[in-house]
Parts: sequence; C-alpha cells; structure tokens
Amino acid sequence: MSLNIERATAIGVMSGTSLDGMDLCYVEFTFDGKWQFEIVASDCVTYDDKWSFGLRNAHTFTAEKLGALGKDFGRFTGGQVNIFLEKFGLAKPDLVCSHGHTVFHEPAKKFTLQIGDGQEIANACGLTTVSDFRSLDVSLGGQGAPLVPIGDELLFTNYEACLNLGGFSNISFKEGGERRAFDICPVNIAFNPLANSLGKPFDESGAIARAGKLNETLLAELNSLLVYTEGVRPSLAREWLENEFNPVVEKKSVSIENKLRTVTEHAAWQISMVINAKAMGGLVLVTGGGAKNRFLMERLAALSKAEIVVPKSEIVDFKEALIFAFLGVLRMRSEINVLRSVTGASCDSSSGVVHFPTS
Repeated sequence: MSLNIERATAIGVMSGTSLDGMDLCYVEFTFDGKWQFEIVASDCVTYDDKWSFGLRNAHTFTAEKLGALGKDFGRFTGGQVNIFLEKFGLAKPDLVCSHGHTVFHEPAKKFTLQIGDGQEIANACGLTTVSDFRSLDVSLGGQGAPLVPIGDELLFTNYEACLNLGGFSNISFKEGGERRAFDICPVNIAFNPLANSLGKPFDESGAIARAGKLNETLLAELNSLLVYTEGVRPSLAREWLENEFNPVVEKKSVSIENKLRTVTEHAAWQISMVINAKAMGGLVLVTGGGAKNRFLMERLAALSKAEIVVPKSEIVDFKEALIFAFLGVLRMRSEINVLRSVTGASCDSSSGVVHFPTS
C-alpha cells in the first residue's frame, strides 16, 4: 500500500502511562511541500475497571496471560475504532496507527513492549494498521522514545519548544540544527496515585497540591536523583519510577496533601530548568493532561523564562494521538519517522509494523 502523496487520512490511537483512557484522533494530512493537518474528530474512551486493572498490573502477569491480554487489547482497540467511526459518522480512513499500551520499557536491556496486537486491530476494524513504533529504534541502540518530536519538527514549526505533560513530561527543541528531545520527570504518573489514596481519580486543577505545604527536605531529595544529574537523560518509564522515585516519596512521613504539593513543585522546578536552558525567551507549546493542572501551570509560568502557550483543547488532549497518526502516514510513505538525534539510535528510521486485515 502506498499513500497518496498529497492527502492521507489516519486514526491515531494512544494509551498513556497515566491510564486516563484511550485517545482516538481522526486526522486529515495534506502535503504541498509542507505538512498541514486537520483534526476531523477526536474522542477519549475511559477504561472500565477490568481494563484499568489489567493494564495497570500487566507487568506482573505470566507470559501466557500477558500474551492473551495483548491479543484482547488489540481486539478491543479495533472495536473502539469501529465505534468511533460510527459515533462521528466518519468515512473509513486510510490507516489506523496505534501506539499500544506500554508494559515494559527498558532500552538499556534492549527491550520494549507495547501491547495491543496490530494484526488483531486490523482484523477487528478491517483497516490497514501500523503498530509497534518503538522496537526498531531500540534494536538500533536508541531509547525508543520520545517519538513525538518528528511531529513537532514537521507540524508545529512556530514554537521554540514543545512540552508534553502526560504520565511523564517530555520536551523537544532544535539545537545545533537538529531536533533534540528527552523525558524530564514524572507528572501524572506520580500525581495520580497520591490523589487516588485520597479517594480522587486525579488532582483536578491541582487543588489538592495547592492546599498542601511544601516539604523542602523531600523536594531536595527528589531534585538530587541521579537521573537529573547525568549528562544524557534516559527514557523514563514505570520501572524507574518504582525503583528510584517512589521510594523517596513513600519514605517521608508527611501528609498526602504535602507530598502532592512537593511532587508538583518538583515537576515545575525540573521542567522550568530545562525550558530556561533550551528555550529561554521563546514560545513553548504545552499539551497533555498536565496542561489542565492550573496549579502546576502557575508554578511553571513563575519559574520559566519563556512564554508558555496552551493551545485549543483538542490539541492539548490529542496531540500525541495526532502525531502517532502522522508517524503511521510517514511509515506508509517509507519516510523517516524516528530521529536518531532524539533517541540516540545509530541511524534515523522509518518505524512501525504494518498489518493488513485478513478477516
């Protein structure tokens, strides 16, 4: 299959580490020497208790149970694509492009796993599907992340930097004529469990953190973690959070409210340090669920020496799904969609496994 060189339609599907739900974004891309896009429709599917439990605990499953979950999640994803198309009365797109849900990500050990079997997706919705965007880069010595910067490079050219506040925060920017990007620190993946312990699904608008008191000792310990002092920042994942970050937070005998206040300050401090080093005085586009955390955004604006820009809500909520749709389009055109300057791989690549429906 070869996509039309001037126009392509794709659905990007994203399931993030914070388990907020499955994002679906139907996008029309056009190319006339420069890429343009229009989001036609978007939606978020909230996970029920079954899926929340399965995805949250998948890393503890046996190989057999994990394999079955991956197949089931693929069929579920394809089914949600069908529901999405019917709900909005949309024509079938050229492609479905699925990030899947990350269970393991340890590029230093040469492996990464995003479940949601691409062939099952293709069969369930009857559409050509591109999935498994990270494995090739990891095999080439890269971190397999972040992958969004190719979209920042080609679709969001007016910004000095693009910052995403999801489970983890990550940033991309131009430096020395090349696109650079890396993960900065945990955001919602650290905030949400603390809010959960207070009976809340998340800290809405940062209200709990705002009411808490900053614990200077905890803040200093978090800011002293080795990952922030290394010359090359690794891709952050659940394993690092559980092994390095959470033990520091958990050992402190302070209230949950004060922990949330301090972890939020830690995120604002780490992110602003990077912005001030890489995008001082420029425009910084901020997207992801964390952009709705008003307290975090206030602290970030106070600490940063750049103009923070929060775009319209569909970009805030669906930028990652939008760009995974774009990654799939580039893959079907056999064009570079993963940058070695970002991931540290031995070369750029056109990544993603293509699946055609068989039933």
